Amino acid sequence: MPVKIRLARHGRKKFAFYHIVVADSRAPRDGKYIERIGLYNPNTNPATIELDFDKALGWLNNGAQPTDTARAILSYRGVMMKKHLLEGVRKGAFDEAEAERRFEAWMKEKETKIQSKIEKLASDASTDAEKRLAAEAKVNESRAAEIAKRKSDLAAEAKAAAAPAEEATSEEEVAEESKAEEATAEEPKAEETTAEEPKAEEDKKDTEA
Repeated sequence: MPVKIRLARHGRKKFAFYHIVVADSRAPRDGKYIERIGLYNPNTNPATIELDFDKALGWLNNGAQPTDTARAILSYRGVMMKKHLLEGVRKGAFDEAEAERRFEAWMKEKETKIQSKIEKLASDASTDAEKRLAAEAKVNESRAAEIAKRKSDLAAEAKAAAAPAEEATSEEEVAEESKAEEATAEEPKAEETTAEEPKAEEDKKDTEA
């Protein structure tokens, strides 16, 4: 029967992950399968791939045909490269030791690229975080400046409103002080008049005598 290596969908809506399975090509996509050989989770960055290398290679050598997505996953993990090298050994192009050496060199280069990508993603995430913090700090400074300006404006308005009242109070105080001074200035005259009256009476008595 025709056998395929393909993906079987699992997980919730908008957050799916996939089992890498070997199944009859006539079976439903998420139906029964012969064997599960790995897991593919595209929700992480980079995507998470768990694969039984030997089983995947064995099924390929037995004639299983991968779908396009499954082929890309197998190629990413080096299964397709190993199959290609083994075919070269069978054709006599080179021996198994050379095939193994080439495969190890290819895997080392692949791991270096993957690690470089992971480090770049981490660096980009750190840079983005720093930019967000700087933007937030700038917004906070702008808000603080606006609040300080509002407080300053309110204080100026309050001071301007209080100034006329203080001027009116000062004018009233000056007027009261003026009245008090006038009253104080008039009191001695009254006393002098009162003091002169007994003197006039004494002069009158002396004249009569």
